Amino acid sequence: MKYENQSIQSNHNSSAFEGSVKWSPLKSIWVSFFYLSAIIGGYMTFSIDAFLVFLIFTATTLCLGHSLGMHRRLIHQSYDCPMWLEYFFVHLGVLVGLAGPKGMLHTHDTRDWAQRQKACHGFFGHKQSLAKDWYWQLHCDFKFKNPPVFKPPESFANDKVYAWMEKTWMWQQVPWALLLFYFGGISWVIWGINVRVAVSVTGHWLIGYYAHNKGKQHWHVEDAAVQGHNIQFASLITMGESHHNNHHAYPNSAKFSLYPGEWDPGWWMLLVLEKVGLAHNFKTPKNLPERKELVCVDD
Repeated sequence: MKYENQSIQSNHNSSAFEGSVKWSPLKSIWVSFFYLSAIIGGYMTFSIDAFLVFLIFTATTLCLGHSLGMHRRLIHQSYDCPMWLEYFFVHLGVLVGLAGPKGMLHTHDTRDWAQRQKACHGFFGHKQSLAKDWYWQLHCDFKFKNPPVFKPPESFANDKVYAWMEKTWMWQQVPWALLLFYFGGISWVIWGINVRVAVSVTGHWLIGYYAHNKGKQHWHVEDAAVQGHNIQFASLITMGESHHNNHHAYPNSAKFSLYPGEWDPGWWMLLVLEKVGLAHNFKTPKNLPERKELVCVDD
């Protein structure tokens, strides 16, 4: 069985190679604002308690939000949980600062679709210098000559909560900023919002760059233009997301750590949620359909 994206469908002339990278004003201004405010404000307001707020809030939004909410649940449907918990986790994922739920689904599945073609543009494979890729990924968008069709699942497309999240995703930082200001003043706001978003967005791009270029490989996906790599040392701070070769091999698996010595805090959290009855029906390589294009390359 060949893995298929949930929301991206090729048409008769869609190409993952033909197109160009264009500067995105809104995306660039958004990222630049958080960079500048984090560098200047972070220096001026540093304190131990503000730094602790940054660490705790960053770990929470990356693990529960981005990894468990956006990636493993919303995008890949790799486990089941109550709908209220899914909404909460995805909201935390929005707070990472990358995009709203629809934007994340579109961006993720478009990139994965492109990487699984026999050839794709370097934008999708991170096949340029570090500096150029930083500019492309954080300040630009790819404009297809003949784009594939984006058709999200009907349940998602008709969901009013997700529609609201998408419409307001940039403003969802504000209630948390007010809460942080109430308890800790401007330093908690700068470190809990601005520094956190700047670091999270940069870290997401940086791990993506190296996870598609360097690192351990257990598997090779035949006829795919881009392969994933495992970055073991980053597994804790990425909540297991840096096991990217494993993820390319089994995209719908809720468990990213497949071999001894591979750490996956996101999976550990799912096991805790299972214990308290809030998560179940995990998809793993043991119960996923066999992929004939998957070749083991690990001795």
